[in-house]
Amino acid sequence: MSMRLMGKTALVTGATSNIGRAIAEAFASEGAHVAVSGRSTERGNEVVEGIRARGGRADFVRADLDGSAAASQALAREAQQALGGRIDVLVNNAGIYPGDTTPATDEGTFDQVYAVNVKAPFFLTAAIAPAMVAAGGGAIINLGSWIARLGVPMGALYSSTKGAVETLTRAWAAEFGPHGVRVNAISPGVVLAPSPGDPHPGEIMMKGTPAGRLGTPDAIANAAVYLAGDESSFVHGIVLDVDGGRTTAAVIAA
Repeated sequence: MSMRLMGKTALVTGATSNIGRAIAEAFASEGAHVAVSGRSTERGNEVVEGIRARGGRADFVRADLDGSAAASQALAREAQQALGGRIDVLVNNAGIYPGDTTPATDEGTFDQVYAVNVKAPFFLTAAIAPAMVAAGGGAIINLGSWIARLGVPMGALYSSTKGAVETLTRAWAAEFGPHGVRVNAISPGVVLAPSPGDPHPGEIMMKGTPAGRLGTPDAIANAAVYLAGDESSFVHGIVLDVDGGRTTAAVIAA
């Protein structure tokens, strides 16, 4: 282990599965003390126990980020306590994805998706960034999505929330960057944890890309380690595409 995050503390939301879990595990393997956050205590404790079994430091902080300022503020307080009084790195990963068409999306679903995907990270950042400024610096990493910039015929609601998150990334970089807090985003492609069995329908979305395959959570976690660490100290306000080339290049088969 290179210990690129030794001495840092990190809060990762939605860290009990898939990309969030991979980021939490990668941060811990690089020396960070990680607050693993999510709704499921059982899954959260499983992640923490795995990290500790490998010699890392982690604590579970349960949170149901429903979009209310109160829920985000409570998580900020509890995570700060679990991490010994400070949060050096915040990863806004928690989100929900309804894949409905626009006509099939009701108002309740619309409000819920914006609450979880936009309001929750907005108020969590509002609660944590000032403390980072007061402490002399920090890093915030938001999770966007490739379908924020490449239209597909399903999931317009979700893609619009990720477009909002990417816009917030640039705005927060301008707001907090001059005070020592770097804000960046990662835009994953089609990412799934490896599993045996029949091919996943998502594989068709990666046909015609340079990678030609699905991504894995570890690929996103590696990017998050870079953006959280000191080696990216000159990186502000970017959206780092980790999508196998889905949004930038097309491979035309002969």
